[in-house]
Amino acid sequence: MNHRTTKKMKNKFTILILISALALGALSAIQAYLVNNTYVLKKRAFLNEVDDLVSEIDNEQILDSLYFETWGNDLADHIADYKNGRIDQKEVTQRTMAKADSLNSSYMSYYNAFLDSLQLEYTIKYHKNLESVLIFDGNTFDSILSSTSDSPIKLFGEEFDEKEAVSLSSSRWYGERDYITTVNDSVVTESYDMEVKTQDKIIITNWRRVVLRRMSGLLIGSILLFLFVIALLYYSIKNLITQKKIAEVKTDFINNITHELKTPLATLGIATKSLRNEAIKSSPSAFDTTLGIVERQNNRLQKLIDQVLTNSLSAEEIQLSKEQIVDNTFFSELIADFKLSTQHSDLTIHNKVHVPEILLRIDRFHFTTALLNILENAIKYGKDHTEITIYTAVKHGNYIIHISDNGIGISPKDQKVIFDKFYRVSDGNVHDVKGLGLGLYFTHQIITAHKGTITTESELNKGTTFIIKLPV
Repeated sequence: MNHRTTKKMKNKFTILILISALALGALSAIQAYLVNNTYVLKKRAFLNEVDDLVSEIDNEQILDSLYFETWGNDLADHIADYKNGRIDQKEVTQRTMAKADSLNSSYMSYYNAFLDSLQLEYTIKYHKNLESVLIFDGNTFDSILSSTSDSPIKLFGEEFDEKEAVSLSSSRWYGERDYITTVNDSVVTESYDMEVKTQDKIIITNWRRVVLRRMSGLLIGSILLFLFVIALLYYSIKNLITQKKIAEVKTDFINNITHELKTPLATLGIATKSLRNEAIKSSPSAFDTTLGIVERQNNRLQKLIDQVLTNSLSAEEIQLSKEQIVDNTFFSELIADFKLSTQHSDLTIHNKVHVPEILLRIDRFHFTTALLNILENAIKYGKDHTEITIYTAVKHGNYIIHISDNGIGISPKDQKVIFDKFYRVSDGNVHDVKGLGLGLYFTHQIITAHKGTITTESELNKGTTFIIKLPV
């Protein structure tokens, strides 16, 4: 899978994620809009319910008698005195409010008794405001009392701050009243029309909880639906990512094996050409050495084909065929084969393998593959003049291998994920050796299968050291 195809797939995947996120956002907005509308309707229905309830209580005979007959008749008498000039508007107001205060205790006692009898699931605080008192004597209108939103006149009910209060519907009542007055030394009966306007104000202490409880079914259903959509979207995207990774694994594995086949094939090609050389033919030792290279690379090819068939991608799945190997001989052959296969014009490998010889119990094929991947990375991310040092030692029962290079180094961020499958450093001086981010992953799996560990030490522009520890 080339870089352009991979980038195209990433762009499509990003677009798909964005579209899914936008769709989820749109669905959430629509759902929030519907829930909010339901909340507004439920609130309105609840307030209408309370309004009807308060109106019903207001119409109770006892309360109606206190309000209309007792207080209303007293107000009419004060207005008659006002029309006769006995008192002014201010005194009308004072007397009217004093009468309301004297009746309020009885009024609220009956009112609360009616409320208690209903056994409501919420608590109501109530008062009735007097908005205005208008009279019309056939010629002119006269405003006896009037209140404003900043200074309301409480007629009956409890005292509370109206900032949190709910205004119910206003009510008006009209009446025609007669009064006796003197006109030109004659006693006559006059009349006037009176309009009294009031408004009920209430505070429902826990109305939001009541409204939310009444729409709990919708809220729970909406939350469950939202969670289901998120889970479905997550599951779909996760499956898509999984399928994408599976496709990449198949493609990259085939490409990686193709890359692995090129190295022994190139070595075989060079060795085969060397066997035709008359100088090699005339030298039995050189001929045997070249023939040994051919045999080793032929075995490597066979085992690579076996790896394709078994598709061993993890440490648990790698089947090791361990044998005892002399470390000096093993590394000498590894270095010789690597130099022959790379044909790097300016490559120096320093062999500092432990002396005396150590017997290692390893799988020759897999361990060779692991070390070759490290050496190839040294070339791939090396400088024009590449120097590689292979140093080994035995410490605390472990056989330690240091493979150092003078390349461009690895950043601390990349060091944390350098052994992840398909990960590749994003920049660097890449030479002829290609890679798909599987080499170091395979190396890590092979070392792990040998019960060993592999770590890195690196500084940018100062080179990298891979440290392998194997139990002896």
